[in-house]
Amino acid sequence: MNKHNPNNVRINRKYFIFLKEAKRQDESTIDGVAKAINRFEQYIQFKDFKQFHFQQAVGFKKHLTNQKNEVTNKPLSKATLNTTLRHLKTFFQWLAREAGYKSRINYRDTEYFNLSEKDTRIANAKHKRPVPSIEQIMHVLVNMPKSTEIENRNRALIAFTLLTGARDSAIASFKIKHINLIEESVYQDAREVKTKFSKTFTTYLFAVGDIPLNIIKEWIEHLTKELLFSPDDPLFPKTKIENSTNRKFEATGLLREHWQTANPIR
Repeated sequence: MNKHNPNNVRINRKYFIFLKEAKRQDESTIDGVAKAINRFEQYIQFKDFKQFHFQQAVGFKKHLTNQKNEVTNKPLSKATLNTTLRHLKTFFQWLAREAGYKSRINYRDTEYFNLSEKDTRIANAKHKRPVPSIEQIMHVLVNMPKSTEIENRNRALIAFTLLTGARDSAIASFKIKHINLIEESVYQDAREVKTKFSKTFTTYLFAVGDIPLNIIKEWIEHLTKELLFSPDDPLFPKTKIENSTNRKFEATGLLREHWQTANPIR
């Protein structure tokens, strides 16, 4: 069985460029779209998109409901189904306007990617996620190891998250200059910080006790006075990885660089 179709690969690439350059969508969103399209291609056994028919959309919806999450081994959630099908509907609507596909794809057939109204309501329902209490986080901060720079950075990172409630992507991009300990505020500058919707705003530290605030003060003092970091250097530096004498890669300290993504924080 084919594992790719040259025509599909070419049009997929064109669509991803369109999403990035015209729609200004970020890489994580485009990755999600690519995953949805690949799932559909696997289902249709990599047939050319020019052969698209509404029955393929109907069959794919039934196919998805029988798939399981690779991590939990449970059926895919309604939210996942809705997102996957929405990406495919948007893709084929775009495709139906492209040269070479206009006469092959009926625009109305893309509507068959819709979930039922009931399932859509379930998919869009807001679920309250369990979170640790402030007491539990304080317990973690008090008991975390703090013998190395990396351990102190990790401890400060949790304290900062508790104090600010900032998004992990923003935290990964904060510079020392963005936090004002006198005013107990954080300036989220969209020119340098990965804020939601690229908005610039100032937030103030939550009054959750002296422990997390003292941890942050000590951490910034360590960065500026001992490591001689400047205001433009990262608040939470990237881990330095080196090849040890045992010929193994090991964390040996900190770099004067930002994390590229929020994955290490998570």
